[in-house]
Amino acid sequence: MQSGGLKFIVAKADKVDMDVRMQISEIFAEGFTQWLGYFSKDKNIIAKAFAHMFVLDQFYVAIANDKVAGMTACTDGKTFSVKLNKKELRKHLGFFKGSMAGIFLKREFEAPYENFPSNTGSIEFVGTAHAFKGQGVASQIIHHIFENTPYDAYVIEEVADTNIPAMKLYKKLGFEEYKRKPLPEKMSKKNGINNLLSLKYMKK
Repeated sequence: MQSGGLKFIVAKADKVDMDVRMQISEIFAEGFTQWLGYFSKDKNIIAKAFAHMFVLDQFYVAIANDKVAGMTACTDGKTFSVKLNKKELRKHLGFFKGSMAGIFLKREFEAPYENFPSNTGSIEFVGTAHAFKGQGVASQIIHHIFENTPYDAYVIEEVADTNIPAMKLYKKLGFEEYKRKPLPEKMSKKNGINNLLSLKYMKK
């Protein structure tokens, strides 16, 4: 696939001939900074702390010049795309913050979906490496998922209403909002996000 003069190869993260775990985690650290700032303001520490958690057979990556340009997970809504290990978190974040991350983020990342619809894929952890932003990476990965997974529909459970680039991308891909969850006022003032939106795409 061509974009901006670069050729992206999209594949399952566990099938590529290179170790992608740390690069995936660096993209995660970059994209989730506003949520993870309590644990560390240093993106390198965040990347090292969370590199262990990615379940690679649930992730797709775009590769360009032996670099991970972007990543996205797609699950069946029952299988987790990440699995946290408190020992690893404590090693990088310290005992207290590592323990807190293990408790709070496990609740966030490993909470089972309630009444998840059948024959539906859950799109999760969409991220693009800083050097490849604006080159259509996320769009290519999601198109690849649409074409290579058996689901009739896809959902993205939580997108911040302030994440305008993501919302534009998902709208362009054909996703439509079907639910919104207002954040508590105190949290909203702290991170500037008013609502978390849920989006759905139906194959035609």
